[in-house]
Amino acid sequence: MITGSDEVVRLTAWVEGRVQGVGFRWWTRSRALELGLVGTARNLPDGRVAVVAEGPHHSCELLLAALRGDATPGRVDGVVEQWGPARGGLAGFREA
Repeated sequence: MITGSDEVVRLTAWVEGRVQGVGFRWWTRSRALELGLVGTARNLPDGRVAVVAEGPHHSCELLLAALRGDATPGRVDGVVEQWGPARGGLAGFREA
């Protein structure tokens, strides 16, 4: 049985600030792949970037911390997160 930080989950994060046109999605993809996550990072019409990542809970927490960190391209003003069970159907990590 998988429990705790090894549980496979889905993280959805909406990142606001100056995050479009600065390489933020590429940077997010690189961090996610380093952590062994699958998912997407896509620009939204309102200027935010939506990140969907699935994998071990601990790895998703590390990605979330990176999104909130000060090493991101551009400028992050805020991150809203939503957690849920993994849904599957994702392969690799892509910029959409």
